[in-house]
Amino acid sequence: MADINSAFAAIEKTGFLDIDIDPSIDLFAEIEILKKEKNAIILAHYYQEPDIQDVADYIGDSLGLAQYAEKTEADIIVFAGVHFMAETAKILNPSKKVLLPDLNAGCSLSDSAPPPLFKLFKEKHPGHKVITYINCSAGIKALSDIICTSSNAQKIVESLSADQPIIFAPDKNLGAYINKQTGRNMVLWNGACMVHEIFSLEKITKLKIRHPKAKVIAHPECEEAVLNVADYIGSTTGLLKFTKQDSASTFIVATETGILHQMQKASPDKTFIPAPPDNSCACNDCPHMKLNTLEKLYLCLKYEAPEILMDEELRLAAKKPIDEMLRISALYGL
Repeated sequence: MADINSAFAAIEKTGFLDIDIDPSIDLFAEIEILKKEKNAIILAHYYQEPDIQDVADYIGDSLGLAQYAEKTEADIIVFAGVHFMAETAKILNPSKKVLLPDLNAGCSLSDSAPPPLFKLFKEKHPGHKVITYINCSAGIKALSDIICTSSNAQKIVESLSADQPIIFAPDKNLGAYINKQTGRNMVLWNGACMVHEIFSLEKITKLKIRHPKAKVIAHPECEEAVLNVADYIGSTTGLLKFTKQDSASTFIVATETGILHQMQKASPDKTFIPAPPDNSCACNDCPHMKLNTLEKLYLCLKYEAPEILMDEELRLAAKKPIDEMLRISALYGL
């Protein structure tokens, strides 16, 4: 086994513990033992690989994960997701140790909104309330009035008076969709998710021709052209719920492929087809989400690293809009 001190020193460079693992180890069993020993929980996003989803204590979308993280009594939170999600858990739980299996698990949407540039953008629109999609850094959250997720974005927007001007960031596609649903004219930051922007309308149309009874379901981060052909538009949790309840037997799913694992588990008699992207590799996986692996999760829990650390002033500033989101969500029973 590699020298532990050297491995820890390499975390800043690699983003994860670079230690050889005995291939005979039952990682599922060892992770369960470590969770009990350390009073730890594993929170996983729907977009994680199936093995990680299967070992997690809670699987959800951004809203559900934030709500669960706020209420947990665990001493250690291992966040199998991307960096902004682990940051959110730390913002809500300053006294707990929050771990991320790979610190390099970032987010293209979050990266599209650098805080210094967004601060200037905000200053150009005085009097506007800032509603920010949770897929953003702590620095952007600290510049916001209310955080939202795809599950509650419409209700959050509708909770403000109709004459209140709003900046919506960082996802322009979600913002445009909410504008259309609410009749608002929010000012949109020009950001987007690399996964949800690559779906090919032409390929989806051809797929629909081959499967005429299939229903197209899409996440609102997708571009408008894809949303226009969708039979249902909703958050990751909303998409999962729809496939459970709808009578259709085949679904073309326009979001990250990780959610298909839960869809198939919930409805083993139904068929789920990932919507084809407009790229040569024909893949619509989030490369950041997939940086986390079961091996990294095991090492992360065993050695309690890499850890998410945060300046207290930034944490408090970022917590205010999250608290407001949770308050409004509770008010509407979301």
